Amino acid sequence: MTIHEHVAEFAGLPVEDFQDLAGDPPPESGERVPEAGAVAWGVRTGFDEAPFPEVFGRFVENVETEKVTALVIGYWGASYDQGAADPVALLADAADRFPALRALFIGDIVMEESEVSWIEHSDITPVFEAYPRLERFDVRGSQEMRLKPIRSEHLKVLRFESGGLPAGVVRAVAASDLPALERLDLWLGTENYGGDATVRDLAPLLSGERFPALRHLGLENSEIQDEIAAAVAGAPVVARLETLSLAMGALTDEGAEALLTGQPLTHLRRLDLHHHFLTDPMVERVSAALPGVEVDLNEQEEPDDDWRYIAVSE
Repeated sequence: MTIHEHVAEFAGLPVEDFQDLAGDPPPESGERVPEAGAVAWGVRTGFDEAPFPEVFGRFVENVETEKVTALVIGYWGASYDQGAADPVALLADAADRFPALRALFIGDIVMEESEVSWIEHSDITPVFEAYPRLERFDVRGSQEMRLKPIRSEHLKVLRFESGGLPAGVVRAVAASDLPALERLDLWLGTENYGGDATVRDLAPLLSGERFPALRHLGLENSEIQDEIAAAVAGAPVVARLETLSLAMGALTDEGAEALLTGQPLTHLRRLDLHHHFLTDPMVERVSAALPGVEVDLNEQEEPDDDWRYIAVSE
């Protein structure tokens, strides 16, 4: 799977690309400019276009940012590009201009702009310090990403889309204090692209001692999906979940067997296992074992000899 399209909707709002409104020439008279709080604003640059700090500066000066509730940060340049920027630093410095911001996505970058494994980050902790009332945070890419444990009374959704999520980031999430967190998605990826987290790193999440409001858990896109499935099969956190995703990874019959012989999963509304390497008999067994659960078993893959691949890597 590759990511070819920018998000069209974020946090329940349509995405409006700021470049469409602040280009040269400016919008024609009479062109509708949306209310600042009615859309999720997309701010991005492109190859051989204005440096991202310049685009972001125009956005801050030309939009009523005090009304903006959702923001999508797209391509900001690679390290070798003139004018490449650190979006986290820009956002942190401008925090006083965004008092109403509740949802933030850093990295709405498609394959034509950068492979997911090439998207370069920094320490993302300052985002949470600068915007303590964030309710949703999504990030794509993970190269050089760092994170310290965070605390938030308001964060409800936390998503990491990655071809290889560093173990340090996983451990920081697991050590965070997020009493309102309802949805957590970690695309763990492959070690070839920095995804070196182990099941041990996930233990605080699986114990159920963290995140009392958690109702959806996604441990996805992993080359160790069988090990994760075995750990999830006995994890106390599962009893409180409504939806569980072990999708996009290298899940085989071994992992599915662990799920079937572990704790009951019949309380779930949905179990997402799409992109898997289960055999036909096991697909039938899983479906039959969970008649009241919506089970996604699409994208049944065939291994290349003994190699089983995750959905999103490079």
